[in-house]
Amino acid sequence: MSLSALNQRRWRNFRRNKRAFWSMVIFALLFVLAMFAEVIANDKPILVNFKGSYYFPVYRFYSEKTFGGDFGTEAIYRDESVQCLIVTGGREECWDDPEGVMAEARATGKVSGEAVQKGWMIWPVIPYNYRTINDVGTAPSAPDAAHWLGTDDTARDVAARVIYGFRTSILFTLIVTVIASTIGIAAGAVQGYFGGRTDLIFQRLLEIWGSTPSLYVIIILFAILGRSFWLLVFVTILFGWPALTGVVRAEFLRARNFEYVRAARALGVGDRVIMFRHILPNAMVATLTMLPFVVTGTISGLAALDYLGYGLPASAPSLGELALQAKQNLQAPWLGFTAFFTFAIMLSLLVFVFEGIRDAFDPRKTFK
Repeated sequence: MSLSALNQRRWRNFRRNKRAFWSMVIFALLFVLAMFAEVIANDKPILVNFKGSYYFPVYRFYSEKTFGGDFGTEAIYRDESVQCLIVTGGREECWDDPEGVMAEARATGKVSGEAVQKGWMIWPVIPYNYRTINDVGTAPSAPDAAHWLGTDDTARDVAARVIYGFRTSILFTLIVTVIASTIGIAAGAVQGYFGGRTDLIFQRLLEIWGSTPSLYVIIILFAILGRSFWLLVFVTILFGWPALTGVVRAEFLRARNFEYVRAARALGVGDRVIMFRHILPNAMVATLTMLPFVVTGTISGLAALDYLGYGLPASAPSLGELALQAKQNLQAPWLGFTAFFTFAIMLSLLVFVFEGIRDAFDPRKTFK
C-alpha cells in the first residue's frame, strides 16, 4: 500500500529529524524485546530435550511426571532434582543425590556404571521470572554476575522486573492513549464544530467532570472490586479523555467558518465528513503537540499510583513499586538508580518521537 504524496512528505520530514528517528528505532527495539520478555527473563527453560522429544516450558504446561517425576503439578525447572531427571533421562537416583548424579552423568555419560539418555535445556539470558524468589541471603542484594541489577527487598531479580514492568507500562499507555485520545478528539470536534448550546453544555459537563477527585474514585473502586490491570485502564480512560478536548475544540472553533468549510457545506457535504476529513487533519498539529504530555502523563500516573499502593496488583511487575522500594531501602542505591534511568530513558525517547511526529505534520517545518 503506497503512501499519498502528503504522507510521503511527512515521512521524509520525520526521517530527516535524526533525533526523533533514532529515538523511534531504539524505542521500537526495546519494546519488541520487552514483548518477548518470557524468553529473555524466566525461571523456565525456553527449550527442553528429554529422551529425544522437545518441550517448550515457557509457553506450555508440563507436569513433573512428564520427565519421570512423581507429581502431577508443574515441574519446577530450577529444582536440582528436576534438572537431574531431564539430564539423565529420568533416572530414579536423582531423588537421592541429584547433584552427585548430575556431576557423574555430565562427566562420564554414565550413572552407576550404566549409560544414560542425556537431555538438555536452553535457559533464557536471565534465568529468573519477575516473581522468582531467589536465595541471595540478605535482601536487597547488590548487583553481581547472577543478578545484573541486584535484587529487591523480597529477593526478586530487578532486571527481570524492569523488563516486565517496562512492557506493562508501555502496553498500559498505548491502550489508554489510543482510547482516551479517540474519545477526547471526537468530543472536542463536536463541541467546536457545532458550537452554541452544544458547546455550552459540553463545557459545563467538562468542568464538573474535571473537578471530580479521581484518586478518591480509584481508592473506592479498588476497595470494592479489587486491584486489576483492566480496571485501572478503565478508570484512567474515564478521567483522561478530556486532555485533548480543549485543544481540538479550539481548532474546530477557529476553522469552522473558513472558506473551504463553507464551500463544503454549500456543496451539500455532510457534517461528519467535513469534521473528520477536512477540519481534523488541519487540527492535527495542535493535537500532536499535546500528545507527548498525554503519553508521559499516563506513564507517570501509573507509576505514581503504584508508588502510593493504588495501582497494579501487588504481585504485578511495576516500575512505580520499584521506585517505592528505592525510597524504603536507601541502603540499596541500585534500586533508585535503576528506577530513575528506566523512567528517564523511556520518557525521553517517547518525547523525542512525538516531537518528530508533530514537526512532520507541521507544513511550515522542514529538515535538512
